[in-house]
Order: sequence, then C-alpha cells, then structure tokens
Amino acid sequence: MGTRIRLAIPEDGAALSAIYAPAVSDRATSFELDVPSAAEMARRVASLTLRMPWLVCEHGAEVAGYAYASPHRDRAAYQWSVEVSAYVASRMQRRGVGDALYTSLFAVLELQGFRTAYAGITLPNDASVAFHTTLGFKPVGVYRGVGYKLGRWHDVAWFERPLAARTADPLPPRPLPDIVSDARFAAALLAGVARLSSSPETTPRG
Repeated sequence: MGTRIRLAIPEDGAALSAIYAPAVSDRATSFELDVPSAAEMARRVASLTLRMPWLVCEHGAEVAGYAYASPHRDRAAYQWSVEVSAYVASRMQRRGVGDALYTSLFAVLELQGFRTAYAGITLPNDASVAFHTTLGFKPVGVYRGVGYKLGRWHDVAWFERPLAARTADPLPPRPLPDIVSDARFAAALLAGVARLSSSPETTPRG
C-alpha cells in the first residue's frame, strides 16, 4: 500500500475534518470550540493554498494526516514568517507521519522564500514539545492563561524554527501556485516520505 505526500484539495474536506475533530471536541489542543464541517475544511484548503502549502499524507486511499502553514501576522514586515500546524489520524500516530509532513512542509516553505516557522503548543503537552524540539524548534516564551476551554484557562508555549537565513533586502515569498511546477517542489514532497520509517510520532498543536 503506497504512501505519498501531496497538496491538499477541497475534496479532502471530510477526511481533514475527521482527523481534526478530536483536537477540537475532546482536548484543548486546538482553541476552536466547534468542529469545522467538511465544507468548511474544504473552504479553508481552497483559500489557504492560494498562497501557502497545505499538505496531506496519503496512505493507500486514506488521508493519514495533514500539515499546513498560515501567516504569522497580517502586517507587511511579518510576511517572511509563518505559523505551522499538523494533525495525524489516531490510528496512524507514532508511525512518523507528523515528522514526514513537517519535513516536506519546511522544504516547501523554504522554496517559497519564508524564513521562520512558529508553532504554538497548549500546555501541558510534553510529547508535542519533544516532537517540535526534535525537529529544530526552540522555545520563545509562554502566553499565560491565554485561552479558556473545557472549563479551565490554558497556557500556550511558542516555539520557533529557522527555515532559511535572514538576509538583507529579501524578496517577498512566492505564492504557492508559482512553485508547484518547479522540480524542487516535487523533491520537497518526497523529502518527507523518505523519513516515514525513522521518525517518532506525536500530534502537534494547530
């Protein structure tokens, strides 16, 4: 049964919603309070991929997990920074899917010209902290009691990871549609697949 990493498409909406649902309904991993429908996830994919990558790991005919990048902030000087998230289907965890997805995601983001990735993790979550640390993230700080969900206030720790050197006068990042025909884009997707057999799995916060 083959495994590949590819761009998400709106038709993945139902699978993405099912993977994401436990983080919304059962845990404070996500700060959303209502599980997005398949149609809403399809809308998000269509909107985000006009600019940034949303990747899925497909195992046979099943979507095993997904990862995406979103703008860190809206103002122009932030345009080289992104926030990243990944979610893995329950039965596919601890098989290297998250590691593979992030590996490909970072390669695509570097190709586009982004410089730094940020990830927020609802605390406590030792597994996710260890996962991000293994992939090169360093702690930045903690927002204390920043979100209220499931009857309590939650802290969120923020981590950063360099994607490329911060040089003077950088060009604006290239929109995703501008690079999908580049051979390096295909290589970026394959980079994650190569890690599937060697990486531990946890589910990062999104």
